Amino acid sequence: LCCSAPCLMLRTATISLLAALSSLLSVAAAAHAPRPPTPSRIKLTQNFREAAALSAKLADPATPQQRKKVAVIGGGLSGLACAKYLSDAGHTPLVLEARDVLGGKVSAWQDADGDMIETGLHIFFGAYPNMMNLFQELGIEDRLQWKAHRMTFAMPQLPGEFTSFDFPDGVPAPLNMAAAILGNTEMLSLLDKVRMVPGLLPMLLEGQPFIDAQDELSVKEFMDKYGMPETVNEEIFIAMAKALDFMDPDRMSMAVVLTAMNRFINEADGSQTAFLDGGQPERLCAPMVDHVLSRGGEVRLGAPLAAIEVGDDGQVACLRLADGSSVEADVYVSAVPVDVFKKLLPASWSTMPFFRQTEELIGIPVINVQLWFDKKLRSVDGLCFSRSPLLSVYADMSTCVEEYADADRSMLELVFAPATREVGADRNWIGASDAEVVAACLGELSRLFPGEIGGEGGAELLKHAVVRTPRSVYAATPGRNRYRPSQATPVPNFVLAGDWTSQKFLGSMEGAVLAGKLAAEVIADRAAGRAAATSQTLKPVHEEVVAAAEGAAPREPVGVRGRHPIAFGGGQQGLGETKFEHA
Repeated sequence: LCCSAPCLMLRTATISLLAALSSLLSVAAAAHAPRPPTPSRIKLTQNFREAAALSAKLADPATPQQRKKVAVIGGGLSGLACAKYLSDAGHTPLVLEARDVLGGKVSAWQDADGDMIETGLHIFFGAYPNMMNLFQELGIEDRLQWKAHRMTFAMPQLPGEFTSFDFPDGVPAPLNMAAAILGNTEMLSLLDKVRMVPGLLPMLLEGQPFIDAQDELSVKEFMDKYGMPETVNEEIFIAMAKALDFMDPDRMSMAVVLTAMNRFINEADGSQTAFLDGGQPERLCAPMVDHVLSRGGEVRLGAPLAAIEVGDDGQVACLRLADGSSVEADVYVSAVPVDVFKKLLPASWSTMPFFRQTEELIGIPVINVQLWFDKKLRSVDGLCFSRSPLLSVYADMSTCVEEYADADRSMLELVFAPATREVGADRNWIGASDAEVVAACLGELSRLFPGEIGGEGGAELLKHAVVRTPRSVYAATPGRNRYRPSQATPVPNFVLAGDWTSQKFLGSMEGAVLAGKLAAEVIADRAAGRAAATSQTLKPVHEEVVAAAEGAAPREPVGVRGRHPIAFGGGQQGLGETKFEHA
């Protein structure tokens, strides 16, 4: 056995070479291996069947239709989904997108190096029935890269270590979730798990009515009410709250956590995750556009709206665009974020309680950070909950996504949340410089990857991208559900879409697709003369809003100012309008 310095150096170099070769071969094998299909049990759930039934209803060729021209404001997921299903129903949608890129809050673009810059780390769950139906209908299911069914958490008390809840294959719900929870002994004690039951049992027995009733309580208030130990909050709920709505749990409605847990517990593959094989504008939005175009619809980019013009009858007369042109249609759909909608709300509608309630909804800030390193980091193949004060979830995209695969270098994508003091941060990170945000991320990552990031011999940062979204999905603070309006509105030729409208899948990609689909159903049912479906009925407005609206003076819309992405509810790089790299 040789122990001389040259021999040791040679052995070390040989081991490093073999490790690199093994990693390269693994990447190459993964690139040529068939992708796992969509987990079969996803399509057996009641939610999936309901979503499929609505798709079939809208696409039924036997349904008599009065063909409508429909102007859809916004080319995000909700607007495009609305247009897709309108075209299925025989109508002619015209999508007006203000920016030069589709996707809204899931938009992405390439930088000068050809790398994809994303607005957020968007993960697809098995508990997204309308999204899964959409992928199937568009014939693009193979674009989803499904990961092993586990939920992985970093362990702050053991830097560099991870633990996971592993869901056993073939075990039905809710037993597979029970096995995953009981099988993990590193995060919650047996006593902690037992003390969770009183709060979760009513959810299992009563379902959605119980969940909806908890919207008035914060996570902390719910825990106190049902005697849950603080360790459950520290180990589970903080991570879930920051991942689901980018805020600390003491500020978030418990209905959000229960909605996610209900899906994960009752659907065997509900918590299984998948990554898209590229940027959403190309890999998901473009197929929807092609679908719309093939059926006679139209999608316009770079068409920002200046005003919604209202006629003497109180209905929409036309849309006035920023270039001075106007668009007339039979029906109009707003699929813009709630913060943008409030800026466009016509003065004559501003005193109507239905529209006035939107003042109670506001988007929440979040930052997406991408970091390219000169070395490959030790990471998991899937989403990881960082359990960091500054970071929500992250993924090594060079490991998780075949199209970004790199055996030698890592690219981490991280959700930086909470991002302002109002939602739990120690400072206003939205207003911080890129250098400050990146330095804070590296500080947290040096704990997650000790010895790999920071210090002598650690990975060096090659480049970064920081994308700020000051107003992302609506802030799900306690009591917000009462203010989320129905897709049908008091204005006969005006319909709402967007994940902030009333639907059961929260502010998420699934919620955006469902809201767009429900908006299409409102229009299709009315055009076909069908009896009013649930989605067509006006959701009652809370009495306090009605009282406040009495005698209120009309407000002139301020309109959308500027052409930078955040003006339209998107995410962007840079701190000022002149610095934005994608405007």
